[in-house]
Amino acid sequence: MTLKVAVLPTSNTYLDNALQSAGAVVTALDDAQALVWTGSDQTGFPQDLPSTIEWVQLKSAGVRPWIESGRIDSQRTWTSAVGAYSADVAEHAVALLLGCLRQFALHARAGSWLKEQTWGTVRSLRGRTVAIVGAGSIGRSMIPLLTAHGATVIAINRSGREVDGAVRTVTSRELDEALAAADDAILAGASTDETQHLIGAAQLAALGADPRDGSPGVLVNIARGDLVDTAALTDALRRGIIGGAGLDVFDPEPLPSQDPLWGMDNVLITPHVANPRNRMLENFACLVEENLRRFASGTTLKAEIDLNRSY
Repeated sequence: MTLKVAVLPTSNTYLDNALQSAGAVVTALDDAQALVWTGSDQTGFPQDLPSTIEWVQLKSAGVRPWIESGRIDSQRTWTSAVGAYSADVAEHAVALLLGCLRQFALHARAGSWLKEQTWGTVRSLRGRTVAIVGAGSIGRSMIPLLTAHGATVIAINRSGREVDGAVRTVTSRELDEALAAADDAILAGASTDETQHLIGAAQLAALGADPRDGSPGVLVNIARGDLVDTAALTDALRRGIIGGAGLDVFDPEPLPSQDPLWGMDNVLITPHVANPRNRMLENFACLVEENLRRFASGTTLKAEIDLNRSY
């Protein structure tokens, strides 16, 4: 039987090709078995879904706002885009880490030759230990990039299940210990009630200074802004408790123009662009095609949303 799919609010060439390749046909919502939602948020999402809709595919990897609004129900299967964008976001995270270690923000703003002042303080990633906080699909995608630069990885996840490529895997209960053992940290976990302000003053202090040469570590956040206590981060950066921060996500977001983080030479800021739009469309279409095939065959879909875990 041909799978009938509604695509809202708009489609694109990548999605059209994915549906055709999977043998699905695009139809009106009232006549569809599945809905592929291409909006970046809930704006315009149908207030009431027809009972014929058995599965909804969302374009977002982070779904906490959808769950908090009560939009996601238990009457049908809902899937996120977790895993679809991992490689591109991982690339951005490592770029931010490298940029902070090499003090790109300071040098780009300097307007003068700072070699004597900074030659002794720029750092190589080689030989450093990086804690990945939330070693899911994005975190795992970072590991080959980090190890290719000569770094080693401590992976932190909820279960403590061993992560390939990490020299050590610990549970989230051992976060502070892992940060103390690491030189730098990258946040890649989901936003949930349990992870709000996961990184505060105590965790930033644990990341602290490298015992080998006294250089403070770097924090990178490409996950969600609310994982970090922004006031604590700003204070730690001002006082030199950590050496720098590479930030693509913020709380609040967009980052207000008057926020002190903008003026800090040890902060590298990008405006939530770790997932490039041109790549996002193609990657999302690949996930949709895979899930269409799975749905048609009755097998488990990728990135099914668990309401109990909030992702």
